[in-house]
Amino acid sequence: MAPNDSVESNGGTRGTAVGRRKAARYIVPVAVAGVAAATIGLVPALASTGDPDLPKITAQQLIEKIAASDTQRLSGTVKISTDLGLPSLGGLAGSFAQGAGDSGKGGSTVDPQTKMTELASGTHTLRVAADGPDKQRVSILENAAEYSLIHNGDQVWAYDSRTNQAYHAAGDRAGQGSGKKSGHAAPEGVPATPKAFAEQALKAAGPTTSVTVDGTARVAGRDAYKLVVKPRQGGSTIKSVTVAVDAENGVPLKFTLLPSSGGKAVVDAGFTKVDFAKPAASSFTFTPPKGAEVTEADEAKAQRKADGPEGLGMFPGAEGLGAGGLGAGDAGAGDAGAGDAKVIGEGWNAIAEIRTPGFTGLPSKASGDAPAEARQFLDSLGGKVSGSFGSGTVFKTRLVNALMTDDGRVYVGAVTPDSLVKAANGAS
Repeated sequence: MAPNDSVESNGGTRGTAVGRRKAARYIVPVAVAGVAAATIGLVPALASTGDPDLPKITAQQLIEKIAASDTQRLSGTVKISTDLGLPSLGGLAGSFAQGAGDSGKGGSTVDPQTKMTELASGTHTLRVAADGPDKQRVSILENAAEYSLIHNGDQVWAYDSRTNQAYHAAGDRAGQGSGKKSGHAAPEGVPATPKAFAEQALKAAGPTTSVTVDGTARVAGRDAYKLVVKPRQGGSTIKSVTVAVDAENGVPLKFTLLPSSGGKAVVDAGFTKVDFAKPAASSFTFTPPKGAEVTEADEAKAQRKADGPEGLGMFPGAEGLGAGGLGAGDAGAGDAGAGDAKVIGEGWNAIAEIRTPGFTGLPSKASGDAPAEARQFLDSLGGKVSGSFGSGTVFKTRLVNALMTDDGRVYVGAVTPDSLVKAANGAS
């Protein structure tokens, strides 16, 4: 098998370049649920004979091998391809970019919370390096440019060579102190390596999932087992998740998520090159070049707050939902004073229900409340539905679907649109 071939025969090469500033709130939150519904049933399964020829291992043993992996040093190249089935933004991206530059530093495209979300669309090549929990580097390679995010102890730097802009965070802002977990060079909830993707899919145990070991593979020149995770329930948009696991050290080398609708993978992320030796110390040092515009973390946070709650600024009326966002595993946790959020169902069929106080409705042509490009984008994704809950709009992607009702409720999950309508009817 070629080093970076898909580990599923019908795999292929997760949703858009996220807009900034005021226009950004009109984009459907297609990545809110992510793979949050994934759970693992430890179903014993022996690895089938394959190439390379490796000792047999059960699914439970392989999951334990991933969990027990203590590899903290590595460097290499990762290719990430994401296809949510979103239409082209056309002129919308340009209007976002224009809005991003109208307020100086606050609109800086170097802010990691903005930049790293670009991985949710298209194909990207990354260089990664890590040396323990306090030193990581992720670089997104672009045409004649590079965006780098460097974490070294209590310092985080980001630099965009295209714009000569830099971002800096220190102390608490870099993930140190105040009870925060250190070691996050990238914003939480933004996977940048196969391991990060795998951890999202393998974060819990439960009876709603089938897990098997389905042969072996060669990934980035390394022998690996293929762990296949499938929902036992119907109604999910996910067909399977395949994780290629390094046979020697248990590090996930490749992650492939196939949709139940068929076709190429929604997410395909894997190493093309990997080295588990200690990276050079220079990989984790950074000094802003002469003339670089530097944005401090507090400035960037203040600007994001002005544009809407972090993680939920894409919802019209999201201002009452708090700043924490709704991430994997915490649906319904929320902040005090946030909108009423809860989870309907379980496992792969889990649906987050969010009641949005102050909901102002979706932008319409008549209201003139959104740029023409934004309305066109919403129209291309949405379809009107009705039921005992009233009426609303369903926004569809290949992975995550969302129902926004006209009275201010949002239902979102990796489930079919029919499942969202059924949940809304049951909650009304």
